[in-house]
Amino acid sequence: MANIAYPKGFIAGGGHVGIKKAKRDLTLIASEIPAVAAGCFTKNIVKAAPVIYDQNIINTGDKVRGIIINSGNANACTGESGMRDTLTMASEFAVLLNASPGEIFVCSTGVIGVPLPIEKISKGISAVFKSMGNSEAHGEKAVEGIMTTDTFMKTAIADIIIGDKVVHLAGMSKGSGMIHPDMATMLAFITTDAAINRMLLQEALSTCVDKTFNMISVDGDTSTNDTILILANGMAKNAVINTEGLEYEIFFDALLKVCESLAKDIVRDGEGATKLFEVQISGAISELDARIIARGVASSNLFKAAMFGADANWGRALCAMGYSGGKFDPAKVNMSFISLGGTLEVMRNGNPLTFSEDVAKKILSEREIIIKITLGDGQFSARAWGCDLTYDYVKINADYRS
Repeated sequence: MANIAYPKGFIAGGGHVGIKKAKRDLTLIASEIPAVAAGCFTKNIVKAAPVIYDQNIINTGDKVRGIIINSGNANACTGESGMRDTLTMASEFAVLLNASPGEIFVCSTGVIGVPLPIEKISKGISAVFKSMGNSEAHGEKAVEGIMTTDTFMKTAIADIIIGDKVVHLAGMSKGSGMIHPDMATMLAFITTDAAINRMLLQEALSTCVDKTFNMISVDGDTSTNDTILILANGMAKNAVINTEGLEYEIFFDALLKVCESLAKDIVRDGEGATKLFEVQISGAISELDARIIARGVASSNLFKAAMFGADANWGRALCAMGYSGGKFDPAKVNMSFISLGGTLEVMRNGNPLTFSEDVAKKILSEREIIIKITLGDGQFSARAWGCDLTYDYVKINADYRS
């Protein structure tokens, strides 16, 4: 398992403090030295207290020492007490790190509209802090501490060479439901020992998020707590990346790899999901149109339901393309379904093709499916990821609070 404390100078840990009945519910991540930071957040107007707090830290441009995350309670729609509790979490972790509250990010995930049990968290922070380390076991406990309805741990790492130095990146995320483009009900954290200036780090993260986390959809709901944060402490000792160029591209490609892995795992673990599908759009008139059309198909609940039933109902995909807002000529569309079960072409130059329903069933019964769509309007492409919509999704969300 990839470990969030894999890059030099990071430690992590997780423990149970009593927010949940038994499972780990508090995670700490820290850098030995102050790190430059970047972040992306939910675009929901209703933002949880920790999101507002973290955005203020990003806007100041100050360096950061650590991140404290609780699961089981979103600390969203909790008024002034929610902001006080966020500051309390930051302050108490900061004391242990000999830092200031402004050097600590705070994240929460779980049920909305319930006051945070801050007393339990306050009592548990020091115990979790004492258990922090940089081993795989520490990383595993850290991931467990951020999970809610997730069914497996989502982690990723990448190693690159910048100059003559080995640079490490590591990431972990949580998310399973309330997942939709413009983040999702997800939290993601990335650490790196790369030396890079803050503006370029933010640029790289924002671009990677647009290509990955903002191209996934489980159910069409965008949450109040969506956050992705990256800390770069420079302990790899590479020459600081100050301008775009070869070294920046090497770093960007590694960050993109980590983000894509985490994003796809979130969709793969969609609540009740049995299948992951990738929508590949090529031949679009612009990159924006390609992204809009790909997201439109990946977000269509009717198409998701068809994937659950292994039904080659390509009309639902074409319909979603049509209302997505992206520009294309329906008369030029080619569409195929691809999986380990084979390839099925269903549309060519805007015309339907006859196919065997038995063959279609075999192809669409696989766990991972590609929907390949060629537009013939230009040279741009994009990918989006979705999962099937199943009976279990309703069951999981009908009793989430219980």
